[in-house]
Amino acid sequence: MLAMHNRIKNADELNLKLESTLEELPVWTVQIELDHPGNELSELFDQEPLLPGIILTRNHQCVGMISRRLFFEQMSRPYGLGLFAGRPIEYLYNFLLPEISILSEDTPIVDATQMALGRSPKLVYEPIVITDESCQYGLLDFHQLLLAYSQIHVLTLSRLQKEQERVRIARADFRDLQHNYTRLLQNEKMIALGQLVAGIAHEINNPMNFIYGNLSYATEYVKDLIYLLESCQQEPSYSHVVEQAKIKGIEIDFIMEDLPKLLSSMKVGATRINEIILSLRNFSRLDQAELKFVDIHEGIENTLTILQHNLKAKPDLPEIQVIKEYGNLPLVECYAGQLNQVFMNIIANAIDAVSESYKLSTDGGHITPKNQKNMLIRIRSEVTQENQIMICIADNGPGIPENIQKRLFDPFFTTKPVGKGTGLGLSISHQIIVEKHGGQIFCVSHLGQGSEFIIKIPIFSDNRDCV
Repeated sequence: MLAMHNRIKNADELNLKLESTLEELPVWTVQIELDHPGNELSELFDQEPLLPGIILTRNHQCVGMISRRLFFEQMSRPYGLGLFAGRPIEYLYNFLLPEISILSEDTPIVDATQMALGRSPKLVYEPIVITDESCQYGLLDFHQLLLAYSQIHVLTLSRLQKEQERVRIARADFRDLQHNYTRLLQNEKMIALGQLVAGIAHEINNPMNFIYGNLSYATEYVKDLIYLLESCQQEPSYSHVVEQAKIKGIEIDFIMEDLPKLLSSMKVGATRINEIILSLRNFSRLDQAELKFVDIHEGIENTLTILQHNLKAKPDLPEIQVIKEYGNLPLVECYAGQLNQVFMNIIANAIDAVSESYKLSTDGGHITPKNQKNMLIRIRSEVTQENQIMICIADNGPGIPENIQKRLFDPFFTTKPVGKGTGLGLSISHQIIVEKHGGQIFCVSHLGQGSEFIIKIPIFSDNRDCV
């Protein structure tokens, strides 16, 4: 038997709350018996372009699920459609044995998102099987879960901001909000970094490896073709071939000269993309959530690579110069991914500061020799006498007023316009340095002279029990 039922509604129609569960989200309940031919799966997916997967049943009892991604990935292989289209779906299911995630509909959306993001990169985008008290099954699109999570995130931040503005706040409600907020921040990190690496890096890396690997063969083939053309230059008919090619708009001599250069530039570009992908992987340190000894300078370099686009010259801004004064640092025991977050927040703020200062030094949008200034960020590292490592990140921006310096690390405090910042970057950085690593972070700034953020953490961590 074949069933096609679904409860789908737009994400903006969902009236979610902080404690909302999967029961409130739209699910698909498209089912098909295992004894049906495989081509019916293709027909169902064609009928429903948004259908994330199909529930497989035997005698109306759920036995598994096949996702759209997995099905079309298998059908795109040689003989895939021919092998399974006419046979019962059970042949395809036994061949693939797909892994599935099953959650109860009373699971909170925040918890479900955390569990879903904890899956392997290959499975992270797969739909989730939802079951209710009567053992009925439905499929939840992973992207619907992320949309719901984002709504709860916005709702939580909005509630927290309102609560902070009140003079008197109910302590119990505030503790619940803070608990939810902490979990949301952790999930936010997983989305920002986990999806960045598992999604972008994974999807780009495979085709780029294919392109990069074939460039060497393409270069050899081009050399051989050019050799043949050069050998034919002595033939009486060669000039006639060249003239005929020109009539068709083909410049043979130009192609022979430019094609090797073109291939060389393609190889440089492919190499650069591979370097960026590696920096993304190293920056996130998804496989190093626990304490490990790492090279701090490597983390800073990976951060600078990711921010390279913001450092380059733009039509209205010159290039930002980064001066590195690295000391001889030992390997440091730390939470590498979280420490990289701190570097990202502070360097990104420094880029904004020097850019703002430069724009203020312009006269009607034009630079004058009198007020023109270079845009500088200086990064210095050393080992202190207290057996700590110290990282100093300084800029020559406009500086920070003294009354604002006292609030820099307060949650939600920001001097940026609405929509440009949440006021959480430095607050999270303070938590990571002080609570996670038992260190210190503070700012030294003078108006008109720039700002310097100083980070100190022990070489050997005392926070091994921190989660």
